[in-house]
Amino acid sequence: MASAIASTLSSHSGSAQSAPRATHDPRWVRWLLTTVALLFLAFFLLLPLAAVFTEALRRGVGAYFAAFGDPDALASIKLTLITAAIAVPANTLFGVAAAWVIAKFHFPGKSILITLIDLPFAVSPVISGLIYVLVFGLQGWLGPWLMEHDLKIIFAVPGIVLATMFVTFPFVARELIPLMQAQGADEEYAAITLGANGWQTFWRVTLPNIKWGLLYGVILCNARAMGEFGAVSVVSGHIRGETNTMPLHVEILYNEYNFVAAFAVASLLALLAIVTLVLKSLVEWRHAQAHVE
Repeated sequence: MASAIASTLSSHSGSAQSAPRATHDPRWVRWLLTTVALLFLAFFLLLPLAAVFTEALRRGVGAYFAAFGDPDALASIKLTLITAAIAVPANTLFGVAAAWVIAKFHFPGKSILITLIDLPFAVSPVISGLIYVLVFGLQGWLGPWLMEHDLKIIFAVPGIVLATMFVTFPFVARELIPLMQAQGADEEYAAITLGANGWQTFWRVTLPNIKWGLLYGVILCNARAMGEFGAVSVVSGHIRGETNTMPLHVEILYNEYNFVAAFAVASLLALLAIVTLVLKSLVEWRHAQAHVE
């Protein structure tokens, strides 16, 4: 009997020792997958970025910086920054409010609200731009009233801001909703029980718990706002120096065969994207460090 038990224990220990080895991939598989991933990144990410900067600097540094001295280029940069400065804070407020309502309360139509938040992910940006033209254009539903009151939405800055807000508003909300649902409402209830009001509860309890997710969502929202092309192209009218954002200005320069200037402005967009990735990585790292601490 004792020998049978000993043999059983030894067989279990042997299988336990062999189990980790069975779950490990062979070294050649790891090397193959890593190589494929690196080649994919090099071909589809690093090579295009290198091509953009190479073409932008093809005629020298002087020609590169001269492209940004053009009034139309400066106007496109200014409009891009203004649009992002309006759309990102607005979507941040909406995202926090929507995540708070969805994560903390139960109400009829909650699933419908979540579906509506995801709508811009499913709808083509061009379609969203056409929707604003249908509503605010001269032949649209509100067009005659807007024209009567000398208000211009389409082919003007308000239309660009609205279109950008539409395509970017899910980013903050979609980062915060699962985070706040996972955290629950116990800490908020405890704060209210101890006498905190709604603002104190949000500022001292909720916001510290969601700050890294909030920063992550804001960074992604800002990157999409500055790089948006489809919806903005429909509602802008492509008026040089007035309604062209940086992506639209790159398209116009490229169509005019002004390749150096086009790639110079494109390189600025690429730099902004790289900065966004760096900030995103820093937020992820800091969030991981906060969990360790």
